Amino acid sequence: MASYLRPELLADALSALAGGARTVLAGGTDFYPARVGRLVDEDVLDITAIGELRGVRAERGGLRIGATTTWSDLLAAPLPPWCRALQQAAREVGGVQIQNAGTVAGNLCNASPAADGVPALLALGAEVELASVAGRRRLPLGEFVLGNRRTARGPQELVSAVLVPPWSERARSVFLKLGARRYLVISIAMVAAVIEPDAAGRVARCGVAVGACSAVAQRLSALEQALVGATLDVRIGARAHQEHLAGLTPIDDVRGTAEYRADAALTLVRRALESLAA
Repeated sequence: MASYLRPELLADALSALAGGARTVLAGGTDFYPARVGRLVDEDVLDITAIGELRGVRAERGGLRIGATTTWSDLLAAPLPPWCRALQQAAREVGGVQIQNAGTVAGNLCNASPAADGVPALLALGAEVELASVAGRRRLPLGEFVLGNRRTARGPQELVSAVLVPPWSERARSVFLKLGARRYLVISIAMVAAVIEPDAAGRVARCGVAVGACSAVAQRLSALEQALVGATLDVRIGARAHQEHLAGLTPIDDVRGTAEYRADAALTLVRRALESLAA
């Protein structure tokens, strides 16, 4: 017989995971639709009552985003300007009802290639904190999401937080998404970019990531290297070329062809960079 646990302490949740496999439930926005029409027959660990897992706070100059922080929480938080891409992405996660329930960590653990929250966090250099009875470990987001619906989370581990490193006050970010319509749509392609200029207006540090164009969202490291030292002006978008997106593996599906996705991704990258220079 399936069991349901809703602990209020993180330690109790970790002890439950150590005692046997359980399906972790947070917002439920992916959990429930996948079980329509059938009984829940697995052991469930509901983590929504664990207060320490929710909220956004400054930490070492960066941000600590608790695992059960909702997208609405993120939108309401007074985040620095370099987090604009993350809040723009938050507005694209379903409708308001989904944003009120869906969680940041849940979006990562679901590991959909079209997860709206991943590119912005990836571009910002975020890490995932994993907790278990044995302790805590941190993984770069790019090493946590392994593929379509696959992550590096062990069966006795729980994502406890997403950690975003600090960027300077000069840094700015942007998130752009292409879909078949403006709202409530799965991405055809999406791009997040963050640029930190130096005092002379040249790119000192940057991150660019593309989602929905491969099994896992990808950072464009070759493009990032090409951008460092460039003058941040309206011509910066022209520095992006198709070869910078060579690591992407877009597919043909009902939303678009692979060729269209590749072209759209390059266009979005250029627009993102130009918008940060404007």
